[in-house]
Amino acid sequence: MILLITVSKAQKKLAENIRERRLRLGLTQEGLADRSGVALPTLRKFEQKGMISLESFLKLLLIVGGLEEIVEAIKPLKPAFSSIDEVLKKDEHPIRKRGRRK
Repeated sequence: MILLITVSKAQKKLAENIRERRLRLGLTQEGLADRSGVALPTLRKFEQKGMISLESFLKLLLIVGGLEEIVEAIKPLKPAFSSIDEVLKKDEHPIRKRGRRK
């Protein structure tokens, strides 16, 4: 699997997105810190460097929006098979790739 984004780039992008949402809501860093319960120095460090705990990140999302989307985005993918029996049944009947000759 080839990753097109590094962890540090993802952290910085998340911080930019939170900052942009904060500004669109007309909130100062102090206002967001007060509403979310995240310490102001923690919020400042996050907006500058992208480093924050998961709990604090989720608290920020709760205020600026996006918490539900994040939870939905990381739902497990539905497995192709729900049991080993389904896997075994698939191998019993190979799918023909050509029609029969007459």
